[in-house]
Amino acid sequence: MSKKPKHYDNGANYDVIDISNDYNLSFARGNAVKYIVRAGVKNQYTEIEDLEKAITCLEREINYLEKKKLWVTMTI
Repeated sequence: MSKKPKHYDNGANYDVIDISNDYNLSFARGNAVKYIVRAGVKNQYTEIEDLEKAITCLEREINYLEKKKLWVTMTI
């Protein structure tokens, strides 16, 4: 495993990507977790921006799921 950036180092033997993989998260959900974990840690001046990025990732995931649900409903 490569060296973790300070904003992801929690002193444990796992990283955000390990959580994403263990829970089989989609790219958007994994990115949301990443932005939440690093908010205020990577750069205290971009904490709100990181949280907004997490929201954007979740909104994209919701839009994807809504379109997928609509498509499935239309094909039944």
